[in-house]
Amino acid sequence: MTQSAVLETELAPYFTTKAPFQFPVDFREGFVKYWPIVSLVLLILALPAVVAFLGISAAFVPVSFMAGADIGLGYTIAMILTLAKTVLGGIALPGLFNRKRQGWVFSYYAQLLGILISVFSVSVIGILLGLLFLMLLFQVRDYYN
Repeated sequence: MTQSAVLETELAPYFTTKAPFQFPVDFREGFVKYWPIVSLVLLILALPAVVAFLGISAAFVPVSFMAGADIGLGYTIAMILTLAKTVLGGIALPGLFNRKRQGWVFSYYAQLLGILISVFSVSVIGILLGLLFLMLLFQVRDYYN
């Protein structure tokens, strides 16, 4: 048996057996087949934006603290988490292409960070979409070994 990722055992029932709905098998198989390609394309398209984001963010960090320590700290944390999520998404690609569990685990961690970013950004839509994607990830977990 493989070792569980952080919170995987606790969250799994809520996104699989206790989930409000199950994604159709055809959809799950299509997701597993095409998600690595879509993820790679999105990562390539995001790289220039991430580089620009880091440059602009570095300039705005001091200014963000002028609005208050809580806003500046929240902005800085969101910036760091976004960078970590992007790196995890890139690290997950080889495992996703080869349907290895490690690829799923890195995608899972990236998704958890994405939800955390949405919480820091107070984005209800981001939180809901993140939870929906996390449910999909749990429902395709068995495809990765």
